[in-house]
Amino acid sequence: PTPFSHAMAAGGGGQVIVPRNFVLLEELEKGEKGVGDGSVSYGLASGDDMTLTTWNGMIVGPHGSPLEGRILSLVVICGENYPDKAPQVRFASRVNLSYVDQNNGAVEARGVPVLQNWNRSYNLERLLQELRREMTSSTNRRNPQPPDGTMY
Repeated sequence: PTPFSHAMAAGGGGQVIVPRNFVLLEELEKGEKGVGDGSVSYGLASGDDMTLTTWNGMIVGPHGSPLEGRILSLVVICGENYPDKAPQVRFASRVNLSYVDQNNGAVEARGVPVLQNWNRSYNLERLLQELRREMTSSTNRRNPQPPDGTMY
């Protein structure tokens, strides 16, 4: 956590709302260092994106799923209301998952609890980890998958 994350408003007793860019700069720093066990990663799609809007995500397909060991690419758009509003997520790698629109790879929020119930304490790492976890659900484990390396 940064000094801003848990700061209290002077005299007001309420939590300070950390501005979008501070939240995203913290996520950028964390993403560049590497997160968790390496099963997910993320970073800015373009180093000159001064608005910190477009991100690339990567998920390694989980053990015991039809996507096991595959490197799956995603595009994450953190709009102007992030982190108060969930980001838009789209798989660039073609996958057959219950929560992914098969026409364009868009992740449908209603199929993913972390997006459906988004709150500003969530972050890109948690989002990617939850998408990865959903790949092992009973519904998605049974889905036949397109050939590795195919894209939307």
